[in-house]
Amino acid sequence: MTSRLPPCPHLPAPPAQMDAGALTAHGRTRDAAFHLTALTYGHYLWQRGQVARAILCLDRSFGTNLRGDEPVLRDWPLPYAALAWMLRHAPVGVFIGNPRVHYQHLADRMNEPRREQRRWRAWACWALTRLARPEFSADPRHKVVEPELELLTEKLSRHGLPGETSLWQAATAGLEAGSDKH
Repeated sequence: MTSRLPPCPHLPAPPAQMDAGALTAHGRTRDAAFHLTALTYGHYLWQRGQVARAILCLDRSFGTNLRGDEPVLRDWPLPYAALAWMLRHAPVGVFIGNPRVHYQHLADRMNEPRREQRRWRAWACWALTRLARPEFSADPRHKVVEPELELLTEKLSRHGLPGETSLWQAATAGLEAGSDKH
């Protein structure tokens, strides 16, 4: 029996039953419908105490091919706030892995399609992780230049969706202000 965690206010309510088949049902399509499914399944996993897997679903959402004008984004934008919330609310003892290392590796090893967009999103998630959970260490064997927040702002503004930088900055500001303490 997995633990039940409180609902995340930044994600759609999941159904009573859901599995990875919800994602595979989309085939290779990574559109607005896939974005919503990834968020919903991530929330489903979160509430069942599968925090690391839930975060991986948020990653899937960040990888969708969106223009920024899709109606779903009004209610369920890219999940920067959801990631920050999960990082702060993951209970002690629940497996979360090391999201800092995860995002560091993901950003440095990103491939096409939309490499730059997805790369800078991964770095933005890395920055949220560093702010939310400073106890996570970097991978000392992975030599990489870690970007400053100013560079992340510039790159997200250049490669992200309209308004994406503001979403990330709002999540960052909430963490810097110390709200939602872990």
